[in-house]
Order: sequence, then C-alpha cells, then structure tokens
Amino acid sequence: MLTRQGWASLAVAVAFGVAGRLFGSIELYVLGATVGLVVLASLGYVWLRRIRIDIIRELHPPRVFAGTPSRVDLRVENRSRSATPVLGLRDAVSGTRGASLLVAPLQPGGVVRAAYRLPTDRRGILEIGPLKASMEDPFGMARVWMQASGVSELTVYPHIDDIPPVPLTTGNDPMAGAEHPNALGRSGDDFYALRPYVLGDDLRRVHWPSTARHDDLMVRQDELPWQGRATVFLDVRAATTSPDSLELAVSAAASIVNASARRQDLVRLITSDGHDTGFAAGHAHVEAIMEHLAAVQVSHDAAFLRVVDQMARSATGGALIVVGAMMRQEETDRIARLRNRYGSVTVVLFDRSCWDPLVPEPPLARGGGVLRITRANGFAETWSKAMRRGVRRDLARAAGRSAVGGLASAGHGIDPGAPDASLAAFERTARQMGGGR
Repeated sequence: MLTRQGWASLAVAVAFGVAGRLFGSIELYVLGATVGLVVLASLGYVWLRRIRIDIIRELHPPRVFAGTPSRVDLRVENRSRSATPVLGLRDAVSGTRGASLLVAPLQPGGVVRAAYRLPTDRRGILEIGPLKASMEDPFGMARVWMQASGVSELTVYPHIDDIPPVPLTTGNDPMAGAEHPNALGRSGDDFYALRPYVLGDDLRRVHWPSTARHDDLMVRQDELPWQGRATVFLDVRAATTSPDSLELAVSAAASIVNASARRQDLVRLITSDGHDTGFAAGHAHVEAIMEHLAAVQVSHDAAFLRVVDQMARSATGGALIVVGAMMRQEETDRIARLRNRYGSVTVVLFDRSCWDPLVPEPPLARGGGVLRITRANGFAETWSKAMRRGVRRDLARAAGRSAVGGLASAGHGIDPGAPDASLAAFERTARQMGGGR
C-alpha cells in the first residue's frame, strides 16, 4: 500500500499531467510520467521482494502485581538469503497506542534483539499483539505489512499492601484450627490430651504411667498442625460499587488473600455475583484467585443477600472478611449476624472520600467489627492496627482461660466454665494466694 508520501507523489504526478494538458507543455508531461513511474516502481519493489523473518516475543514476567515492571523481549532473525531493508515493527497493546520499533538491516542469518516496557499501573488482562512487521521501498512511497507474531497476554494482578493476616480462629472443620476440640486427630505436632486406645493406634504413643493408673491402654493425643481458614467476600454490585471504589476494594481483598496465603491458611474468595473459589491452600490456588481479581468487574446482576445466605449455610468456621463500599446499614447488620457461624467477622468499608476528592473527610467511627477506610486513614494502616489489637485481645483471653483453668484444677474455687471466669478473676485469686504466703 502507498504511504502518505506515496499518495502525495501520485497526486503530484496527476497534477503535472493535468498542467501539461492545459498548457501544452511536454516537459510537464514528462515530469508527471516520471513521478508516476517512481510510485509504480516502489509498489512493485515491496510486492515482489520477499523476505523471511522469524520474530519471537517473550514476556518477562507474564504475571505481575500492579506497579511491578514487566517488559516484552523481541528476537528478530533474518531467514532469507538476502539482507533485509529497514524493518518497522508495530506491536498492539490493549488500552494504549501500542509499541513501534525500527530494526536495522539484517544480513542473512542475522539476529537482533529489542525490548519495550508494558504499562502495569492498573490491574487487568493486557493483550499484546498481533505483532506486525513492515517493509518500505528506498523512497518511502510504498509499504507492505505482514503478521509476524500472534497474541500474548499479560496478567496484572491487583496492587497488594504488606499487611498482617487476620488472627487465627477456630471452626468445626478438622483443618480450621487446632484450638477446637473437634480438631483432634491421630497424629500431629504438639501434645494435647490422653485418650483410650483405639484399634490401629501406634503403640509407641501409649502413655504407660496413665495406663497403669486407669488399668486401660491410654495413648497420647496430639494436636493437628495449626492451619487457619479465611473467607474473603468481595462486593462487586453496581448499586454500591463504582469503578474507582472497585479498584480499592479489589486491592484490599488481594492483600488479605496474600497475607493469609503467606501463613499457608486455607483461603476462599467469594464475590457477590456468585463466584466461589472454595477453600484451598498453595500457590496454584492463590494464583487462580489473583487471576480472577485481575479481571473482575462491576456486576449488574449480583445477588448480595442470596450469596450471604449461602455463606451462612456453608460456613465451616474460620475468619470472614467482607470488603466493599457504600453498603447500607441493614446489609452490614445482616453480615454481623454471621458471627455465630464464623470465628470472627470483619467488614472493610471504603468511604467515598477515598476516591472522590470533593467529599469531605467523615468523622472517625469505630466498633461493631467494621473498619471504615477514609482518605486520611488508608487501608493498610487501619487494617494493621485492627489486627494487632485483635491478636493482643486473643492472647489475653487465651492466657486468662489457661491461668483460670490451672487455678481451678489446683482447688482454688474458680470455675473456668463460669461466665465470670476472666483475667480479673485470675489476678484477684493470684493476689490472695500471694498474700497468704
């Protein structure tokens, strides 16, 4: 096809021909014919000359988190028997104007490498290609395009913050946490209790002193290795989610999943449009979650209440984290009622001030298991503070139960199962014991 310069030259040739006709000048005819012949020769050059080139495109790396650099490496090899002219390469990149490069002439068998960077500032699936190569004639009047490579995809995962995981909780599933009595199995790491011998138990676990006292075989019962369980529920409804708030919510959900996965917890992602990954651990499962979060969009047919009811019916304990924006009070109350089905429930709500600079900063509100993210109090900071408070509170409760139980077994009149068994009761009894000495 003709280039802009080729079309201009063709127009000049026609103009010379018309002028020669009007003024009866043979010289103008000759000039017009000469320019026209050059244009035709240029077209013949690019159509008749055949070149064979191999172009290999590689992405390094093919999957990145938002903000992490990624580049395309191109390897161009001349497979024809003659040298190539200057080649133009154009690689389409979705959402951009694409990448354009020039390759110097290559001798037969010659190889050259080129590279360019890809935009990774926003999550999504970037399509790269098809890659086209162009060849021009020496006058730049004609150009021919040829497809040199297919389409590749770059997956840009959501931006993640370095945050702590949600505190471990118990549940009614054998792998939901070793605190729960139902989590006991026949093998594990730490000593938990004694139980009667069952056919098939390893005789090396028989506890002989207790066997002698009970006149029955007793074996050591160990805890299962601790493995947490986290369910992340992402609200993607169009009624409560804008494109800007969705980016913030998706980033928060990815950060929570990543933090739990680092601790090798069982992780599950549910979205309000019905997508459910199920519980699993490991790199492949987390990668599948990140792939979905990279492509998730606002949904117009999301059934929020139906999904919440399904979570209530299929709950197996562990931690539930709900991430969204602009939820109504009755919706957060509905989620709060799931606390009797999960070990803990945390709601992360992004205020409109996070993405709209015209909205004033709201007053600070706490409590109710709701973390309100504002322009001044970002997600990473607010989450980290809340999780540190939760860990300290859980440790204090565990220490209180352990200490009160120890005193009760020693005969100091404290019932660990009573409602008022607490750290305060333990400290009061400990002071009395200290004074008696």
